[in-house]
Amino acid sequence: MSGNESTWPAWVRKADEDLLNIRNNLAAQEVPWSTVCFHAQQAAEKMLKALLVSHGVQPRRTHDLLDLLGECLELEPRVHALGPSCILLNRYSVDVRYPQPSAEPDEPEGRAAVEAAQQVYAAILQRLPSTGAHAGAEEGE
Repeated sequence: MSGNESTWPAWVRKADEDLLNIRNNLAAQEVPWSTVCFHAQQAAEKMLKALLVSHGVQPRRTHDLLDLLGECLELEPRVHALGPSCILLNRYSVDVRYPQPSAEPDEPEGRAAVEAAQQVYAAILQRLPSTGAHAGAEEGE
């Protein structure tokens, strides 16, 4: 096993932190929907990168989920079903972190982003090596 293959659990742990940020924000009295959307995108990005790393591929420094999904498809064709989730989440990688002239994400957009992130997380987790290394990730979800 290469060094990359052994680091995929670290990517899952980072995705878990993004999901925890989402849960904490959803429990707040005032929900910052742009933050929720950003962390949803980040969780999906980190899971896609975990899949690449589990196959010994060093992920590129990109936030583009469609590019990452394309790389993942070469290794795991069954992840093609994640296309719609990646399309939905892709717009939240950078723009929501800064003031934008367009409207901020609202609750329906935020909840759809959370659902998309959870779909990516669950689908990728099923395709990662089955070891005790990511048991905490499953318990945290």
